[in-house]
Amino acid sequence: MIPSILLRSLVHSKSCRSSAVVTRLQHSWNYEDNGSQGSRYPRHHAILAGVVGAGAGIALWLKYHLTAEAASSLLVADKEVAEYGAYKDGMPEYTLEDVAKHDTVDKRVWVAYRHGVYDITDFINEHPGGDKILMGAGGSVEPFWALYAVHKNPHVLKIFENYRIGNLAAQDVGAMVKDMSDPYGNEPRRHVTLKPASQKPFNAETPLAFLAENLITPNELFYVRNHLPVPEVDAKTYELEIVDETLDKEKMIKLSDIKKYPKHTITATIQCAGNRRSEMMKVKPVKGLSWGQAAIGNATWSGARLCDVLKDMGVTLENTTALHVQFEGLDTDPASMPYGSSIQIEKALDPQGDVILAYEMNGEPIPRDHGFPVRVVVPGVVGARNVKWLGKIVISEKESDAHWQQNDYKGFAPNIDWDTVDFTKSPAIQELPVISAICVPEEGETLKVVDGKVSLKGYAWSGGGRKIIRVDVSTDGGKSWQESDTLVSDTARHPRAWGWSLWEAEVPVSEGISETRLCVKAVDSQYNTQPENFENIWNLRGVINNAYHRVNVKLTR
Repeated sequence: MIPSILLRSLVHSKSCRSSAVVTRLQHSWNYEDNGSQGSRYPRHHAILAGVVGAGAGIALWLKYHLTAEAASSLLVADKEVAEYGAYKDGMPEYTLEDVAKHDTVDKRVWVAYRHGVYDITDFINEHPGGDKILMGAGGSVEPFWALYAVHKNPHVLKIFENYRIGNLAAQDVGAMVKDMSDPYGNEPRRHVTLKPASQKPFNAETPLAFLAENLITPNELFYVRNHLPVPEVDAKTYELEIVDETLDKEKMIKLSDIKKYPKHTITATIQCAGNRRSEMMKVKPVKGLSWGQAAIGNATWSGARLCDVLKDMGVTLENTTALHVQFEGLDTDPASMPYGSSIQIEKALDPQGDVILAYEMNGEPIPRDHGFPVRVVVPGVVGARNVKWLGKIVISEKESDAHWQQNDYKGFAPNIDWDTVDFTKSPAIQELPVISAICVPEEGETLKVVDGKVSLKGYAWSGGGRKIIRVDVSTDGGKSWQESDTLVSDTARHPRAWGWSLWEAEVPVSEGISETRLCVKAVDSQYNTQPENFENIWNLRGVINNAYHRVNVKLTR
């Protein structure tokens, strides 16, 4: 039986969303077969030569300059960005052969986009990952913007147009994508009620009202965070590579080998570092997807403990010199480089840390969007370290050198901007701070006042295994507070309380007012609480968005 809230969401979805989104999701009640066939997604570490590498660095740069808009075509720009990359009278003309001659800084770095040719040499030293942008030298960026399809944003392309030096010869326009298949052509089916933040790659959050109704978030409604196309992995041929750089050991294990270890089950919340970013954007623009309050979910995860698997390789805290455990996914970028991240060795090897190689989510095989067949679940830690489609583990004295560990998912002071940022000066985010949100009502809704009170409900969570001990709510913008009436969670205790808590409250409102501002803040088991406003915690990447959550509503009696 479909919950009533889903029926309401379905009706709203089909009436309000674009026809393209509805068409893409029209089969969403039929979920993917987790035993899908197909060859194992290859794991490569070499950078492909020539045009295959062209544009990947540009795409990585653009990830710092995007919003959640998705490209609708490889060759035809949306109306709002049609002026960018368009033919310009009076400019010199170059062929792709001309562009290919400019593939190093010494020769000047050129790239092509639509009808335009661009010299981006002077920009290389002005953004994080300058070495990566060199991979775009001498080619068209369009094949790679098909992968990082969120590039079609006026702000991004306006910056790009500053480096315009000419027009691309007519016969070469679109040549690089003429026969190219869509890298997102084999994506899993998604539930129609998910609220997309971007289409390619697919990122979406749970309907907010539904989020607070279930202590365990259903698989099909769990928020989706993808950085690249979803790989199709055959469980029968799947292998996980494990390398210990400190002991010069390596081994390959199959899914069946992982399932031979004692099955360990935990309840854990996973949250995107950018959850609630849209609120921070109201203070000052930041770079990243405009997430609402639902880039978070709570599930049961089952699999083998990482410490058990590594112990079989002789890796223990007592005998290793390693400081980090690196993870690589089977999702790869245009240069065949995998998504990667790492955690500290102490977390990985501590049996109480509950890091698992999960092959089940809520008692079922993990869906493709969430990492089938194996995802490393690092409870209490930011979602970026919970690597999906796990393909490789490296025990090392060094952190992962992946982009997402070194040049993303880090916090900075409010005065740091894109001209002054130095990603080497800030550590990678691991444990997340305490956070809460009001799920019902939502911004702008009209609430019925009953017996002088209004009803609120939402979630609260803290990273690092800290349990929520109290939630405070206000109906007068934070002038006065009262504790929530209920606070529900699983039975886990600090410091292994990996799951969230759901709360509800009936709160008095002043007589005679027709609108008000609701607020919520949470307190965890170490008495950490949330900062009051986003001005104090603003950062250029829009991460760690845990200020009081505020919702403006209208009142009726």
